[in-house]
Amino acid sequence: MIKLVASDLDGTLLLNGAQSLPEEIFPLIRELKKMGILFVAASGRQYPNMRKLFDPVAGDMAFICENGALAVNQEQVLYQDNFDPGLAREIVEAIDAKEGAEFSCATREFYYIRPKTQHYLDLMTKVVKTTSRVVKSLDEITEPCMKLAVYERGGLQEDSIHYWKERFADRCTVVTSGTEWVDFIPFGTNKAKGIAEYQKRFGIRPEECIAFGDEYNDIEMLKSVPWGFAMAHSKQGVREAAAFTTARVEPLLEKLIRAKGNIEEVII
Repeated sequence: MIKLVASDLDGTLLLNGAQSLPEEIFPLIRELKKMGILFVAASGRQYPNMRKLFDPVAGDMAFICENGALAVNQEQVLYQDNFDPGLAREIVEAIDAKEGAEFSCATREFYYIRPKTQHYLDLMTKVVKTTSRVVKSLDEITEPCMKLAVYERGGLQEDSIHYWKERFADRCTVVTSGTEWVDFIPFGTNKAKGIAEYQKRFGIRPEECIAFGDEYNDIEMLKSVPWGFAMAHSKQGVREAAAFTTARVEPLLEKLIRAKGNIEEVII
């Protein structure tokens, strides 16, 4: 029987660039809770942003944020991973110096940003609606940094992805997160770490977990459970990491609820 459902957001629950969740997900999360099944949102997004998205049901679920650097349950921080300050500064400076590249530096409560364009400022504050703090100098970045990200408008090219991996992949995990972002996270930090924390705290076994994802930053999570579902539109490497594929999350959750948590009845 399933006891935990974990789902990525962008490209998984949030399809086609959507910035608000489908209304049908909220009653499903409430029903899962009634059945004793924990729903966990697992994203590269920040906690304040995720909590706003799930506001109607935020007290009925749990969160894995910043690609696994932060886990929060019932407003309690279960753990937080931070970058070495020197490495964080070096990555920020490299992004800031690269033409066409914008950075975000994730702390527990907000993102540090120094927008080069109005487009990026609007994207972060009006479209994605992150809680952000605009700085004029990199010296203003003083809070511990959990995750760094580089944004390149119009979509990342292979040569740009290679550039960032060549520079920093020997000192941290460098992974794509959607079509326009590359994330930098400390070694050992990933969404599967968050899943393992919830399994430990609530006595849940891997075979009692389902995970949904669509990007390379979801691979560890999809591999960590036997019931991993990659979105049908995912890149080949992501689909290969999962045991199953699906076009949407909600219909599978509806089936799981009707099956009273029996996953075998869902995948028939």
